[in-house]
Amino acid sequence: MKIAPQAWRFVVPAVAAGSAGLWLMGRPQSWALGALLTFLGCGFAAFSAYFFRDPERPLTADASKIYSPGDGVVMSVAREGPGDTVTLRIFLSIFDVHIQRAPCAGKVVKVQVVGGSFAAAMKDAARSNARVVMTIEPEGRPPLVVEQIAGLIARRIECWPKVGTAVASGQRYGIIYFGSQAAVHFPAGSKCTVKPGDRVAAGLTEVGEWTSRS
Repeated sequence: MKIAPQAWRFVVPAVAAGSAGLWLMGRPQSWALGALLTFLGCGFAAFSAYFFRDPERPLTADASKIYSPGDGVVMSVAREGPGDTVTLRIFLSIFDVHIQRAPCAGKVVKVQVVGGSFAAAMKDAARSNARVVMTIEPEGRPPLVVEQIAGLIARRIECWPKVGTAVASGQRYGIIYFGSQAAVHFPAGSKCTVKPGDRVAAGLTEVGEWTSRS
């Protein structure tokens, strides 16, 4: 299983802590502390490697479909404001893959970092959390907006594409550290095809489709 390079900033210190614990275990007066440090260090290193796993997935080829940007469970599908835009929200637990993938092919026309709170990602209040908003403009279709939303823990988001670059459907485009949420805003000319409670996988699960061209 491939591990995302972002894992090493957590794995290396954890392994170092575990190694220090092993050294302490060799000193009778520090055995208990060493055992605890070894357990915590090795345990966190293993968890970090698991959390930052990055499975290989084929790029999707059907331009009429919109795919999930993240692994997780559909929280809600609803109109959240004025107009006809429908928003899909996906909760990513700490046990889900946290690499995000582009829901469709197109040109990145906007990347916006938005400040906010850090509510637990499974709560409705998380829609106001700190997030990165990326707008993709597919050829011949209206722009589609996708969000990476921080959660309660770690609070770090990476979004890799620059404005003006092209992304392929299913291409890796970012990562959210630890518990988080992803959202897709479906514009006119598209519709959501999943419902709350459905489990989805980034770049693999169809979550919507285009119903018309601009």
